[in-house]
Amino acid sequence: MAVPGAVQDLNRLVTESVTYAVDGASIEAYVARPQEKGQYPGVIVIHEAFGPVEHIHDVARRFANQGYVAIAPNLYSRVGTPDPKDTNEVFQKMFGLQDAQVVRDLEGAAAYLRQSEFSNGKVGVIGFCSGGRQTLLMATQSTALDAAVDCWGGFVRMATPDQATTASRPTPVIDMVDGIQCPVFIVIGEEDQNPSPADGDALKERLEAEHKKFQLKIYHDAGHAFFADYRPHYREKAAFELWDDVNQFFHQYLK
Repeated sequence: MAVPGAVQDLNRLVTESVTYAVDGASIEAYVARPQEKGQYPGVIVIHEAFGPVEHIHDVARRFANQGYVAIAPNLYSRVGTPDPKDTNEVFQKMFGLQDAQVVRDLEGAAAYLRQSEFSNGKVGVIGFCSGGRQTLLMATQSTALDAAVDCWGGFVRMATPDQATTASRPTPVIDMVDGIQCPVFIVIGEEDQNPSPADGDALKERLEAEHKKFQLKIYHDAGHAFFADYRPHYREKAAFELWDDVNQFFHQYLK
């Protein structure tokens, strides 16, 4: 199985586990950057509902290999990372994360990148699944971003499968897009149900009405999590296409 952006020489990179403080809590994160000294744009890599599994750290390394300083924060640092094999625990903790706190924790990651001696001052974000929703959420609520890539972020019109809003998610993300202040790239698989292509149409309508700078692409022969090469949903052709598209998008706005 071929993987887009695969790192062939780990000696070209520096990787480390770090923490940064937000609102009195210590947020765990994985950081990867080029070995060569220089100023690089930053990329926040937001994990799926399962938490920061090895695949997410590998994606951070792939970005570092392309000339970025990448940080993959653990957004479950406050509550404990769920067991990826325990679906009930995963969803309980995912839906329990407070949107407002998530944004602050991600802003902490952006600040960490900008304070680095290797930073060129630009920061983008990419997130997958629940991280895609959190990417879009951050773009609506924060001025800390220069570009955002939302990969199949579900629950854009609902808080949960059967609730429009919850205490943790008091406003549907789609109703906050007027706050977006950076270019956004929205990624959806044509076979996905959450977000579905219809969700994409609704987002596109809102973004156009608010005159936001965005692009939205429906990837053919692909469903949810088609970039996740450790899951059965992986679709090699679409994954390579996405990798090229994301690198072009980030190069335009971050480099």
